[in-house]
Amino acid sequence: MSTRSRALSSDAPCERLLRLGPGALSDAELVALVAGVEAQGRNDVALAHELILECGGLHSLAVAFPEELTRSSGIGTAGAARLIAAFELAARARDAPTIRVVDSAAAIAELVSPVLVRERREKLVVVVADAANRLLRIVPVSTGGLDSSPLPVREVLHAVLRHDGRAFGLAHNHPSGDPIPSRQDREATVAIGRAADAVGLRFLDHVVIGGTSWRSVR
Repeated sequence: MSTRSRALSSDAPCERLLRLGPGALSDAELVALVAGVEAQGRNDVALAHELILECGGLHSLAVAFPEELTRSSGIGTAGAARLIAAFELAARARDAPTIRVVDSAAAIAELVSPVLVRERREKLVVVVADAANRLLRIVPVSTGGLDSSPLPVREVLHAVLRHDGRAFGLAHNHPSGDPIPSRQDREATVAIGRAADAVGLRFLDHVVIGGTSWRSVR
């Protein structure tokens, strides 16, 4: 084995993951990375392997209680929390719909409300979609002061084109909790609609989020 081959085979798991992808790591290496195992003189991957065996395999590890995880040497409460969170995220990603269609103001509002409802300043996001109105990306484009966020037409269109969008919606929040569109909201919406027409993009709608409510600007 060459010197370079030996060096590559002994890469730390995090380095190998970044270079080759997660498929290059064993189950124990992935668990050790996520949990942040503190080996205290022992091999951290070996400890992670022991944890998998103690729980009865990956499936059982994924549904283990925190106290079951922390029985293993090297796994603290923070590590147990990270493991539980990682498995929960994986489950949510698996169960989430693979295609989101944003073909109405209600669909835009449902999509962006979790993003905007806790913002203390006005924040404007672009909901980028393909020709069939399937979601491609949600792109933040501006954050304003405590009660105002300008609508930068150039940045909005650039965000859509950069992500190969063919249609898009806009959404911003009113930190006051009142979702009623202002005169400036309506004027900006007209301007963005004209600009979208000029470059061949389809403007779906502009939604204002206020607390748990929303309103369409169009």
